[in-house]
Amino acid sequence: MAGLRIDSAAPGSIASELEVTAGDRLLAVNGQPLRDLIDYSYYTASEEKLLLEIEKPDGELWELEIERDAGETLGLTFSAPAPARCANNCLFCFVHQLPRGLRKPLYVKDEDYRLSFLNGNYVTLANIKTHELNRIIEQRLSPLYISVHVTNPKLRERLLGKSGIPNILEQMQKLAAARIAMHTQVVLCPGLNDGDELQRTVNELAALYPAVQSLAVVPLGLTAHRQKLPRLTPVDAGYAREFIAAWQRQAVALRRKLHQPFLFIADEFYLKAGLPFPPLKEYGDFPQIENGVGMVPLFMKEAARLLRRVRPIGTFRATVVTGVSSSGFVGDFLAKLAERSGVDIVPLVVENKLFGPSITVSGLVTGNDIVTAVAGCDTGSCLLVPDVMLKEGEGVFLDDVSLDELQRRVGCPVIVFNSTPGGCYSALCSFGKNAPRHYEYAGQ
Repeated sequence: MAGLRIDSAAPGSIASELEVTAGDRLLAVNGQPLRDLIDYSYYTASEEKLLLEIEKPDGELWELEIERDAGETLGLTFSAPAPARCANNCLFCFVHQLPRGLRKPLYVKDEDYRLSFLNGNYVTLANIKTHELNRIIEQRLSPLYISVHVTNPKLRERLLGKSGIPNILEQMQKLAAARIAMHTQVVLCPGLNDGDELQRTVNELAALYPAVQSLAVVPLGLTAHRQKLPRLTPVDAGYAREFIAAWQRQAVALRRKLHQPFLFIADEFYLKAGLPFPPLKEYGDFPQIENGVGMVPLFMKEAARLLRRVRPIGTFRATVVTGVSSSGFVGDFLAKLAERSGVDIVPLVVENKLFGPSITVSGLVTGNDIVTAVAGCDTGSCLLVPDVMLKEGEGVFLDDVSLDELQRRVGCPVIVFNSTPGGCYSALCSFGKNAPRHYEYAGQ
């Protein structure tokens, strides 16, 4: 259907004063038909005089002439675009490794350059058309987040499970010439795109700096549900130690050469290897933090700062849920927080039964696995769950267990907190302040 469906017009906004309402469709701006939110943002970004073409639910067409102050918004919100589906068949695709019975949206593979620009989603550019690449350049859709994986064209076809795909370096060279900023990633598959192939990839991407602003290397994730899928080698502790020994030095060398951190090794490598993290200066302005790069050292820095100002909270027991990979540094923080706050804080390390024991990150912990881990434990007055385990805005876990259901099954209040040291401390302070007397922990 043409145009964009309007979800709402903010009260008091230009659109509301012109009687634009939810359910109307915005067809065009200044004669330019709208395909998506990007078109709307592009065509309304700087023009002070606008001509809107609106279609009412009954089919009536309106033309609205608008004059506005510089920077004044129209007050419209729209439905998010349906993502373009991925046509790749990647050897390491996580969606292919999901068990049955999860929410249907979890099985959708998206490959949409628009969501890369809008939300920071990673895309391979293997399915993009020439006119779409030209649109990125024309509308300055920057930065983009690109899953390169390897620059060797033949090996890239093998990794992505698709032949005849465009040459990624040629695509990126075209974007670089147009000064489109790019952040890139390599999902590392031992024996396939590591070693000499990774060296080639790093060299060729670094040659595109400063257009290519960063490169993160993250380990592949293998669940227990890889039946009938290609056999892949996991990243274990020994491999992680060898990888860090070889590549941390190169990351430092590249920083000195380019005068900015460029090559980043995912936190998971350091957690698996049991090795200390690089100094914070090696992370720059943390361009890859949403990709699991720098989250742990930043957590540890914030924890150290927070612990200097912690005050006594009260005498009750609180259980804090964490994943296996984060249990070490989280457990250390919670022990120090307990000592300073007076709260008996118990970390609950949850093994991933749904995806398998090799999946250890907190973000993939499920509600049912929390219930299993809680069985036989004294959770005390409350159970604290980091928000990274829940779908944003919906309050449900990956296995569709809601917070209400979790609270009913564990038999104590469940509190969701921002996944930072400060978020945990604030949640405990709030509970301690408002907790009824019968929640006080008798063991204190």
